[in-house]
Amino acid sequence: MGDDALRITVLGSATPFPRPGNACSGYLVEGGGVRLWVDAGTGTLAELQRYVALGEVDAVWISHLHADHSADLLTASYGLLYAGLDLPLPLPLLGPPGIADRLAAFLTNGPDRSPVESAFRVEELYDGHLARVGGLTLRSRAVDHGGLPAFALRVEDEGGASLVYSGDCEPCDALVELAQDCELFVCEADGCVPGRHSAAQAGRSASDARAGRLVVTHVGPGTTPAEAVALAAAAFPGDVAHADPGRRFVVGRDPLLTRRSRTPGRTTTSPASSR
Repeated sequence: MGDDALRITVLGSATPFPRPGNACSGYLVEGGGVRLWVDAGTGTLAELQRYVALGEVDAVWISHLHADHSADLLTASYGLLYAGLDLPLPLPLLGPPGIADRLAAFLTNGPDRSPVESAFRVEELYDGHLARVGGLTLRSRAVDHGGLPAFALRVEDEGGASLVYSGDCEPCDALVELAQDCELFVCEADGCVPGRHSAAQAGRSASDARAGRLVVTHVGPGTTPAEAVALAAAAFPGDVAHADPGRRFVVGRDPLLTRRSRTPGRTTTSPASSR
């Protein structure tokens, strides 16, 4: 495995608030010479720095503006502007419409608007948004999350390795289309309510998308990670894992798990996840 293999590290997966040892939603995606901070939920900035310095992040991508996915942008803005970091500013920030004004509204403490654009170069997402960051291509699709502007993300490297992150959403055609034939699908499993996937629904979405592997994340209260994995696995024929904080998944490279063949009765070994 080369050092530049496409991979995702779980910074946190808790919902709706951080727990001891588990921050809210956040991930470090690496590959193609790029370090991408995906979702910035409460507590994820501290966890991010276990792996990279804030000044080493190349871009930030935010699925939606609920605090458990975006709150650490506030403290990150202070770090970018006032911590004496040696980095080019502003840092690219891809997020839902209105993200800059939402940040400014919270950070402004006087008559002058907070200079969030000095910290972040904001690019607003839309359905079908396409961006190139280093050797990675980022494709975003609008998804259903209770009427709030929300997006899912597909990341591909130049070799064709692919991972998809659902953000928070209910099962929808846009997500399945985005995730078609991806090698790794990270899907929330917060509960069977409008705007959310249950664990079983995450398994069905992964199966409909013909994903290679499934990682359930953002598991809601009342369901243990082991239960969520079992429920998802009942609906999905590939490997299923939970997004344990600190766990790293390398796309198409790691031999630690066994992938079940889609042919009944056969079991094949292929790369899966590492920690």
